[in-house]
Amino acid sequence: MGADSPELTGLTLAADPERWAAAGFAVSPDESPAVVVGTVRMNLAGAGAGRGIVHWTLTGIARELGDLDGLPTEAAVIGTTAAAAPHPNGVTGLDHVVAFSPDLERTIATLKGAGLGFRRLREGPTAAGAQRQAFFRVGRPLLEVIEHPPGVPAGAGPSAPSRFWGLALAVDDLDASAASLGELLGQPRAAIQPGRRIATFARTAGLGLPVALITV
Repeated sequence: MGADSPELTGLTLAADPERWAAAGFAVSPDESPAVVVGTVRMNLAGAGAGRGIVHWTLTGIARELGDLDGLPTEAAVIGTTAAAAPHPNGVTGLDHVVAFSPDLERTIATLKGAGLGFRRLREGPTAAGAQRQAFFRVGRPLLEVIEHPPGVPAGAGPSAPSRFWGLALAVDDLDASAASLGELLGQPRAAIQPGRRIATFARTAGLGLPVALITV
């Protein structure tokens, strides 16, 4: 990855700050509530701001792009990201952002064309039934693009845009995080990544999108 490759600095989420605070995240108390995970600031814009990941912010991206194969994208204003406060739930950073694509070759070509650092293509079944995943480096985190199985969701043909889906946040001690969160977090299980474990927040946590904790 070159020094000028785009890097992820921010995410805007359609999520309620109160629900994130209740799930053990340190939410900034200012007029623009946010959670800082590692080098990424996640702005919590409220449930009325849209759905899931409203957009992401990248350095090294042309301002006129607007989106990347359907992924709403903003060019970052270069600056210093606020230091991350310790999170009571044990989160230490953002491991990866998950997106779905009905046409993986098209999405890969678009992201490569925008300068994102392509890492690899993985072929093999996933828990959701997909058979292929592409990985891009966007600073410290990864973007994981999963190829949608045909017809899932209904009407998502090959010409449909790609879309953001969820987040995986890094923790050092998943068992400790699970113990502190109780019923808000699902049962830890083996991740697709060898030697790692993962657990997903329950819908009752109300985080506004799928969020998982994964060991580093």
